[in-house]
Amino acid sequence: MRKENRAAAGAAAWQVIQNTDSRISVWQRLAAVPRMLWSGLRGRYPELGRSKLIGMLLMAAYIVSPIDFVPELFIPLLGLADDVGIAVWLATMALGESERFLEWERRNQAQQAFQQANPDPRAGQPQEGHASGAGGR
Repeated sequence: MRKENRAAAGAAAWQVIQNTDSRISVWQRLAAVPRMLWSGLRGRYPELGRSKLIGMLLMAAYIVSPIDFVPELFIPLLGLADDVGIAVWLATMALGESERFLEWERRNQAQQAFQQANPDPRAGQPQEGHASGAGGR
């Protein structure tokens, strides 16, 4: 891949990453990726489905794996281009998903704080219709 093409691909990926409506920085999203993956693996973050998680892990394995679909030894430019393309795709996907994770995490924390500040007054009271000893035999 020519230097200009790599720069254009990087610039396009950066534009996708920056074009969000929220005020969450790239660095905040990058720092949230390990938490997001861990929460996804443990099933705590339901928006990160198993297929998306497996896809991200497979893309990461493809990038670091010495086995490649298009080997750099035989077709150097194309071999490097597919790795760069997958890396850009993975980075864009991970950072986009981590933005949604941070928003979910903040909503979850706010909901927990609200529930702690405003406990349900019915909690701990017996439910109606479940009185012991009642029943028609």
